[in-house]
Formats: sequence, C-alpha cells, structure tokens
Amino acid sequence: MARAGLSPAAVTEEAARVCDEEGFDRLSLAAVAKRCGVAVPSLYKHVGGLEALRREVATAAAAEFARVLGDAAIGRSGADALRAVARAYRDYARTRPGRYAALQQAPRPEEDEEAAAVFYRSVEVLASILAGFGLPDEALIDVIRWLRGTLHGFVDLELRGGFGLPQSVDGSFEVVVEALVRSLREWPHAGGFEQGPGGAAEPG
Repeated sequence: MARAGLSPAAVTEEAARVCDEEGFDRLSLAAVAKRCGVAVPSLYKHVGGLEALRREVATAAAAEFARVLGDAAIGRSGADALRAVARAYRDYARTRPGRYAALQQAPRPEEDEEAAAVFYRSVEVLASILAGFGLPDEALIDVIRWLRGTLHGFVDLELRGGFGLPQSVDGSFEVVVEALVRSLREWPHAGGFEQGPGGAAEPG
C-alpha cells in the first residue's frame, strides 16, 4: 500500500536515509520505492530518475550541512567558533555518513547553478569564521580548502575504521582542531606564500 502524502521532499528524505544506512553509492530507486511503499514506476511522479534523486539528496544535504555549521557558530567568533564548527562538522559526518558522502563532489556552477549555490553556503559559513582571524582576502580560498581537507581527512579515516590504535580518537581530533587554531593565528597576514626552491611553499 502506497504511503499517504508522498511528495518529492518525502522521497528525497527517504533516499537520504537509505544513503545513511547503506551508502550514497548504493542508493537505488528500488530501495527508496520499498521504503515508500510504492512500485518503482510510481517514484517517477516525484523524481526524474536515479541521477535526479542523487542530485536532490546531495542538495538537501548541502543545505542541512550549512545550517548545522552555521548554528554551531552562532554567538561565537574566532577560535571558539572554529572549535564549535569543527566538532559540528565531525558530528554531521558520523551521524549522517551517506549525506556527508553526497557532499564530496561539488556541482559546477555552469552545469547546475542552483545546486552550486546551495553547496557554497557552507563555504560562506567557514569564510565568516575565518574573518575573525584577520586573514588577507587573497588567502581565503586556500585556507578554506586547507581547513576542509584537514577535517575531511580525519573524519573520512574515522568513518572507514582507519584509526585502530587504542588512544582516544576524540582526543586526537581535539589535537587536530587546536593545531588548526594555532596555524590560523600564525598565518602570514601579508605577502601570502611564495614558491621556494623545488616548488616548496615558503612564507613570503
């Protein structure tokens, strides 16, 4: 029996739950249809196929992720805001692993302007936090990529079971966050980085 009140938003939410439980790469129309209590052809009333559904899940996750990070930053600035947002980042990845996986390929603005704008919201949250460290404008994108790369590297290893030693993973994460804070406080405020011999980055 079909579920009453089925809508594009409800289908997207069920698909997101499938992703969290089974993995974003294992999302299928059949799995979503089963959860919604309908036959696969009935889903086409609400979504234009698997790729369209993947796009909807990713866009909804991007909006949710930005809200989570933004909420964590409210009432905080500088190092305190960074600490709170880093913890929210990790918590989101751990509690919504499929949705988090959906965020790892950003849509190109020239191909999907609407989705790209939603994905950019989390970048705006990070940019507002980094403003509290007095970074030069020309360094902002590089710093955001470095920050995201560091946090993603940690949580991705954690999600994949990559930390097998007995030391506390929570403690290690706090060390990483404090290293980020210290690095941002010491980031060059003028001159940026120049290429040294052999292409190595050196402070300008």
